[in-house]
Amino acid sequence: MRKKISLLLCVLATMLCFTACGSGNKTMDYDEATIEQTTEFLLSYCASTDEATLEQWKSMTDFNVELQLTEAGIPVTQESFLGALEAWQAATKECGEYIGHGDYTFEASTDELKVTTAVEFSDREATITFVFDEDSYLDSMTVDAEYSTGEILEKAGLNTILGMGTVFIVLIFISFLISLFKYIPAIEKKFKKQPVQEAKTEKAPAQNLSAVETPVADDLELIAVISAAIAAAREAEGYSKDGFVVRSIRRRPSNKWNA
Repeated sequence: MRKKISLLLCVLATMLCFTACGSGNKTMDYDEATIEQTTEFLLSYCASTDEATLEQWKSMTDFNVELQLTEAGIPVTQESFLGALEAWQAATKECGEYIGHGDYTFEASTDELKVTTAVEFSDREATITFVFDEDSYLDSMTVDAEYSTGEILEKAGLNTILGMGTVFIVLIFISFLISLFKYIPAIEKKFKKQPVQEAKTEKAPAQNLSAVETPVADDLELIAVISAAIAAAREAEGYSKDGFVVRSIRRRPSNKWNA
């Protein structure tokens, strides 16, 4: 009895596992004909749109854009529609004029649907991928150009040269800056000398004052000597030296004593 119960539990667990796996792999429901009609309209409209038309769409208000998309019955939002137009304009600049496309490939998941097709342009081929949300509204459109091996290697080489050139230019600039460091001590020394020179200029007036004061002291000594000589001469002549007062002493223009 126990063996039968264990076997029954194992069968139930296996069935639950398969049920869970089946529910996890469930994909979104979509109408293939409606999706193809939407993609065909977008491809034909993008092929007939130029840059002036794109700018006209961008200049319109959000209400007018949504109104026109609703009247046309296209399951796209304003953002996804303008993004598709911009992606197409960039693709035509890189790949050339649109010629045609191949069959569609559908890849559905739980919440989105990817529709891819090979597109032929005048210069190169590309792959366009449309992504629809769970409500079958266009979410995005991307155009991937196909390059040959030689073109890929050429781009890689140009990117390498550009990167290495940028690095060398930066290194040369850094070396130039380092070479200027030798002038920093001279500039610093020059700025340090300026306060010393200012201090010297401030001390100069003090030296001049001492130079002026020295002759004044010499003149006072000379006046005292002359006054004493005159007083002695007056005393020798019999005059009293008490009433003798020196008012001033002047230097005569010509000195006869030298003669």
